[in-house]
Amino acid sequence: MSPKKISKGLNREEFIENLSYDSVIFGFNGEQLKILILEYHNTGLFALPGGFVRRNESLDDAVKRGLKERTGLDHIYLEQFHTFGGLKRSDARAMRRILEKNGLDIKDHEWMLDRFLSIAYYALINYEKVVPIPDALSDSINWYAIDELPPLMMDHRQIVATALEVLRNNLEKKLVGMNLLPSKFTMKQLQRVYEVILGEDLRRTTFQRRLLGMNILDRHEKLFQGKAHKAPYLYSFKSSNTDNIKQL
Repeated sequence: MSPKKISKGLNREEFIENLSYDSVIFGFNGEQLKILILEYHNTGLFALPGGFVRRNESLDDAVKRGLKERTGLDHIYLEQFHTFGGLKRSDARAMRRILEKNGLDIKDHEWMLDRFLSIAYYALINYEKVVPIPDALSDSINWYAIDELPPLMMDHRQIVATALEVLRNNLEKKLVGMNLLPSKFTMKQLQRVYEVILGEDLRRTTFQRRLLGMNILDRHEKLFQGKAHKAPYLYSFKSSNTDNIKQL
């Protein structure tokens, strides 16, 4: 994209100043948890996907727009989890470098060098269903394993850590597994979601007893793939629990 087109899309008059959002987009394919990270053009700077809020849109609509632009997906599980406003969170030198490497006039975009409060969201998707799209200022955008993240600019590492903590705390309260599994799943698949997100192995019998005791699952027919006597039952979350799910 040419600097002229990029500059047009970053018109100061279009956005609410000193307010931004950052999205921790968790991807899970049944076995591994990853996060979507972008790299700014010719800078070696890595960051979470984020953006600014237009004056004529709500905050949720701004985040929805950003997620659609980066992933191509609608109806993504979305959770606002924290506002980051530390005095040292902004990095004018890094932003100046990003603008310069994209051929943008610093004076015209000086508003982007100021301090920003960032409202953070996390999203949950299957990364195998996504072909990520970089934004106008970025060279690339890729999935990184949770324990193999590149160095992130500003306070984005803290944002990721906070998002992961909230995600773990929400495993049962928000039933996030509903967004990371097919409509019908085996107990083994459900346990794998918990293990990957919690970062620990769980005892199979204890896990099954606890989940079944919560009365949040419906049991269905068996999944016949091999020996009939070893076929596992399929489960789904009870429809009454969908009230806990927020989708944009």
